[in-house]
Amino acid sequence: MKNKAILKGLRRVGYGAMVAVVVAAVIGLTASAPESTPALNAYADGALRYVPNTAYGFGEKLVFDVGYKFITAGQATMQIAEKAAMVNGRQCYNVNFDVRTTSAFDKVFKVRDHYESYIDVDGIFPWRFEQQVREGKYSRDFAANIDQKGNVAKTTEGSFKVPPFVHDILSAFYYTRALDLRSMKKGQSFSLKNFYGKKTHDLRIKVLGRERVEVPAGTFDCIVVEPMVTEGGLFKSEGRIVVYMTDDDRKIPVKVSTKVAIGSIDGKLTSYSGTRGPLASKRN
Repeated sequence: MKNKAILKGLRRVGYGAMVAVVVAAVIGLTASAPESTPALNAYADGALRYVPNTAYGFGEKLVFDVGYKFITAGQATMQIAEKAAMVNGRQCYNVNFDVRTTSAFDKVFKVRDHYESYIDVDGIFPWRFEQQVREGKYSRDFAANIDQKGNVAKTTEGSFKVPPFVHDILSAFYYTRALDLRSMKKGQSFSLKNFYGKKTHDLRIKVLGRERVEVPAGTFDCIVVEPMVTEGGLFKSEGRIVVYMTDDDRKIPVKVSTKVAIGSIDGKLTSYSGTRGPLASKRN
């Protein structure tokens, strides 16, 4: 029974909670929520927004191990391509996020998930999102072309109206990293709009505080956040998800913990490369 619970939890962190590393880290997306923000008003005048970004650039790669206690169940990789991709005449970050179980766990429950987003370099919003899910006997393919001028998402499941500068689950994370998270205080919470499937979802994130965290990639001072997931929402979880991001200009996720009945199932940063600058939060 416990083994089934571990497998269920590892499955959750292997393809879901590691996606939550991407999504739950979207603390502070207040600029995309109120309709009266300067960014949305500027868009109404025909201009696409500009978001300053010194957090990341082309060629960044983050690698995570996913497991329970001393058991490693899988690996997740987040990577920005070395060169810009052109979409709708705009330069974009081509971001890929892949999750796979180890060869040992493939025999129990094989996971090969791929997520891809084309994120506007200047405005940090998505033009296209793709997903290929392979989890055991379950498979799902999904793609969305997001018309950021007409506010329509044209997907493999139909066309849907979306708010200005709506995010996918990857672009939300990278938009967050471009923001000033270091000024946020314990107890603050923020909301964002995220499109997936057939509708736009609300997600509120709460700042839990600061903590020093040790992972295979090193020891880091982190800002700790938790996605407050509503029942029936996109990231409905069987346990609490807590995300640890470097408390510096890079805002890199170093750990995500899913709190479940059997304990804590974690995704931990094992290596990083191609960062835009040093990680000032690193202590060793």
